Amino acid sequence: MNRRAGGYEVRVAGHLDEHWSTWFGMTLVHEEDGTTTLRGTVTDQAALHGLLAKVRDLGTPLISVTTTDARDPAG
Repeated sequence: MNRRAGGYEVRVAGHLDEHWSTWFGMTLVHEEDGTTTLRGTVTDQAALHGLLAKVRDLGTPLISVTTTDARDPAG
């Protein structure tokens, strides 16, 4: 089972206020189409499910979840 951290982009409807960045532990990017992309590293599947639960708890519609190229600095 792969337990390495991975990079993710989670896209949600609407522009979230910047203060949510700390709660999510990710960088927020306001897109021109009126959505917000949360970008960052997620440590494992449990953390990913926790992140998605936060999106649910906030009540904002989830648009997509995409893995990104999170390179391991150790090689």
